[in-house]
Amino acid sequence: NFTYCPATGLAKGNEHSEFAGWAFPFPGVFLTEEFISEAEESEIVELMDRDDWKPSQSGRKKQDYGPKVNFKKQRLKAGSFTGLPSFSQKIVAQMKACSVLGSFLPVEQCNLDYMPERGSAIDPHFDDWWLWGERLVSLNLLSKTVLSMSCDSEDNIQLFPTFTKENGELSPPGSFTQMSACKNSDKERTNYTLSPRRLVPSKEVTVAIPLPPRSLVVLHGDARYKWKHAIYRKHIERRRVCVTFRELSAEFSAGGRQEELGKELLEIALSFQGRPV
Repeated sequence: NFTYCPATGLAKGNEHSEFAGWAFPFPGVFLTEEFISEAEESEIVELMDRDDWKPSQSGRKKQDYGPKVNFKKQRLKAGSFTGLPSFSQKIVAQMKACSVLGSFLPVEQCNLDYMPERGSAIDPHFDDWWLWGERLVSLNLLSKTVLSMSCDSEDNIQLFPTFTKENGELSPPGSFTQMSACKNSDKERTNYTLSPRRLVPSKEVTVAIPLPPRSLVVLHGDARYKWKHAIYRKHIERRRVCVTFRELSAEFSAGGRQEELGKELLEIALSFQGRPV
């Protein structure tokens, strides 16, 4: 019933929903379109297709490049992991230009293949946070889709009107968005401080994040730890390939309890000599 707007960082009520004209800040999403070119996209998928795709859950197929993990027992070892694939070296280098990914060091890559004929989807879930760190990075290839966000929290969300009498336009509440302050920011804040509010239970809110082909999305903060993410069958219209990169949690990073194991795994990962495990 809400759609994420990358330009403002707001989740805006959909036109035909009961929340039309209302919005709230949705932090923890970084989205950049056309992260790679169409030629690069074709080359990457062609290279992927040279390797086998293994059947996965919910009509998906996958290729994993990462350490051997038992999440239930919290056990981890290199296993047959030989690193991320060579074609990812350029992608990872390009990530450094993104404001939220300057220090990002991927230790795992998972390629997922979605097809409407297989009913491909992934249910609402959190990615593990014992092993995987703050940022989840996904590159969306071949077709558009929608990342659907939902929240099980008992909290309420405070909505703000998106329509101001002053200019008759949709505009973000200046003091509540990720944007830098706009002109007349004090005036904006005053307007919105005095404007009507609306509280809605988090469980009643779903936020759609549209992902165009070749877009890169990063989930962190609340979008990573408070909101579950999903891809529904209705949003897979034709073949879609997703490349997801994950970093290590604090336990396996500098100063963490398993820092040495983390160093070993990163050294393997960033050799970019890997084959699917």
